[in-house]
Amino acid sequence: MLLSEQDQFLSYNGEVLVFQLSKPKHAEEADAKTMNLSVRRMAFNRDTKLFVQKSSGVFSVGASHSKIEIICCSCTTDSRTGIILPCILLKKKKGSSVKYFLLLLHSSNQFEPSFYFKLDYELKEDIRLFAGPSLLWRHANKLFYISSNTCVVQSAPVQLSSVVWTGEIVGEGTVVLGIRTACLPETEDPDGFSVSDRAIWGSEFFGYAIQTQKMLTGTCFMPHAYSKVVSSVYVCKSERLKKQLRVSLVAITHKNQLIWFQNGVPKGVCELPYEKPCSVKPALTSSNNLLFVVSFASGNSCVVQRRDSLQVASKWQKMKCVLVDDFIGSGSEQLLLLFKDGSNTDVLSTFKITDLGEVNYASDISYKHDVPAAEGLQENGLLTVRALETRLQAGWASVRELQQHLRLQKRVILESCRALIDLVEERPHILPNSKEEGLVSLWDDVENPADSLSKETSLASQVPEHFTEELWQRVVDDSLVVGVKLTESFYLSLSNVSLSLVMDQDFSSISPIIKCQSKIIKLNKAFSALAVSSSQIEPPPKKMKLDLHSKNELKKEFPKRSSKIQLEGAKTVTAVTSLSPLLAFHRVCCVVLLHARKQNHQNDSLQQSKEITVLCGKILLSLEDISNGRYSVKMLRDNRYCTGSMEDILAVLAVSVEFSFQIVSCDCTLTPISSWLLGEMECTPFKEYQDNVFCHKAGNSHGTIFNWALKNPFEGVLTIFCRNLTVLFQCLHSLTRILPPSCHVKLLRSGSKGVLTEQLALALEKEMLTLKNSLFLKETKAENSLAWGNESGKTISNAPLASLLDTEEGVQQFRKKFQDEREESVQSMNQTMNGALYQKMALKMAEAQLSSDMIVWRLA
Repeated sequence: MLLSEQDQFLSYNGEVLVFQLSKPKHAEEADAKTMNLSVRRMAFNRDTKLFVQKSSGVFSVGASHSKIEIICCSCTTDSRTGIILPCILLKKKKGSSVKYFLLLLHSSNQFEPSFYFKLDYELKEDIRLFAGPSLLWRHANKLFYISSNTCVVQSAPVQLSSVVWTGEIVGEGTVVLGIRTACLPETEDPDGFSVSDRAIWGSEFFGYAIQTQKMLTGTCFMPHAYSKVVSSVYVCKSERLKKQLRVSLVAITHKNQLIWFQNGVPKGVCELPYEKPCSVKPALTSSNNLLFVVSFASGNSCVVQRRDSLQVASKWQKMKCVLVDDFIGSGSEQLLLLFKDGSNTDVLSTFKITDLGEVNYASDISYKHDVPAAEGLQENGLLTVRALETRLQAGWASVRELQQHLRLQKRVILESCRALIDLVEERPHILPNSKEEGLVSLWDDVENPADSLSKETSLASQVPEHFTEELWQRVVDDSLVVGVKLTESFYLSLSNVSLSLVMDQDFSSISPIIKCQSKIIKLNKAFSALAVSSSQIEPPPKKMKLDLHSKNELKKEFPKRSSKIQLEGAKTVTAVTSLSPLLAFHRVCCVVLLHARKQNHQNDSLQQSKEITVLCGKILLSLEDISNGRYSVKMLRDNRYCTGSMEDILAVLAVSVEFSFQIVSCDCTLTPISSWLLGEMECTPFKEYQDNVFCHKAGNSHGTIFNWALKNPFEGVLTIFCRNLTVLFQCLHSLTRILPPSCHVKLLRSGSKGVLTEQLALALEKEMLTLKNSLFLKETKAENSLAWGNESGKTISNAPLASLLDTEEGVQQFRKKFQDEREESVQSMNQTMNGALYQKMALKMAEAQLSSDMIVWRLA
């Protein structure tokens, strides 16, 4: 197919899209009333080193006595699905009437009309396509825009002389960066340029947010002094730190320069090789080099490389266009240079693909002797990545091993200090147990169970002097929440942890024990997931070796996507009780008790643990303090963040019920959920856990916590922490109104699949060890019985068999010996067990099996 000047090129997902306008083949029959807009998808073949056509599509446009032109094309986000699609703008002119069409191209090569509009003038200045799809342009120093949502042309309340950039800014949505005549206020703005400076330059930068219709200060992008010379801008990065917008961008000027700005300050400048630069766009190559591709009005192009300084890396002349994408499928971007050859013979006949490094393909180079092929390159690349990953993991293992040694040295120093203090104060110093120091015995000796149990009893009664870090209380609605933060060393040796509250006063008419519900709350920060678990926690490993410990540390450093990292909140145990009965006493003092099973890991026996009850402290509660809001939860908005303390977050989670929902969409992305949380539900993220948001909406939903975790653009898990089912149904009703009809919502019974799988493995291990302990006790009893039989047999003489059978007395002695041996044999094959011991063993086995069966049911 021959090319024309009207043809447009666009890169999309590693392919080149070629748009062409042409008349139908049977133009005479059609009476020239239609025009065909065709698209050809071209992909680079690494075997032939040429572009080949993958597919094509055609769209017919009515053109009765009209002139149709392609204005521009770009890739924009479809707001309905969140998918980026090619978008093309057509102009249809008939007399003085001008009509514009915006079309979307789908993967099936079907064109979809998005919207159209009519104007009494032609679009010529600063035409930009952006997400929606939407279109903006400048006419008569005014800014106009239209989107697929409204299909109505709107005018922005700004006057501007040019538009230098349009795109997304963090926290502001779509922003237009432009230049306008300097507005001279009566009083000077302390945050911006002075009146005299603006008067000198005569123009200034400004930003305009289309969605919020808010003006942004131009000095956060670049100084106003550059407004006279800048022709185009590309914003590389934008973020908000401490209420201030920080922007990194590059700008090209009429003075043939490319300038790098960071937070409004110029950081580097480069002289361009040609005149009249008109656009700039970035490219990130395989060596992580950031390149800036500059196009000029003359058809020339150049690439500026940013390393220590900005430098022109290469330049080309007589270009049709320069496209940036991953054309060879290597995982990084390359430049596709399309040259003007003057023949117009075929699509992509003269081209060059390069990343200014190892990648270099050109249409005029012979590749007959090129090796290896594409498959070989991909295989070599995969092997290289695996080798680098192995080296990285080995390096991190070495780092973790050094950190382990440093921690060991620190413990030795601390223990030496304690020994010195005991020596000065003339107190006996007790050395720590070898297992507590992470040491493993060289001999796998089996200890006497009775001795081990007695040792465990003495160990379980030993509680460290300082085992709590903090004791706090909060009031949430009609509930009192008490929390105890345990030290890490003490917490790791416990299981079945719970709290109880006992009134300290002597009330003869009522019970001093307060009914409450205990929870262990885990705050997970790595993936911003908040999980509330039951009182059962995972037991620590039975033995800790240095190499295994290093491996576990490495897994914590590089967790899988479904794993959860335990932070300080995991050491906090809470108790929730009703507040109203306590207020009847006006002022009450409660004792906080911690109940748990303290474990000893000297061997693999699960029997070696004992229930302990320790005093954590006391809390005072008065009606006056509650009326003054002393213990109230304070969740306020501060610069779009929720300023709740760690205790406030834990208190809200303690009184909430957790529900997790898996949301899957087949034909569109799930971007509306984030907008629903921040918009309709009026949520703000926590500063420390920014993926978890707190609902400030007035009504029953206030105080609900949401966590939205996307696995991919079409699947995610929404976790809701709410006070009751009524709030949950209200939230789900509001959510279903914004979800597409094709979405599937599934209630997850409890926790993620990865966490439940780990819990199932631990439960099966506990069940196996319980059975092992039962068999061990039975074997011990059998050995004792056999030993008793042998002791009784020692009284029988070991005379020769012939001599025993000679006399009647010898025969009687032989008969007795035979009967004793038969009884011993029957006793060894038919063992009995004490009823109380059997009942204890059966109860332990039933508990272990019930735990594993419950986890299997939750996984089903």
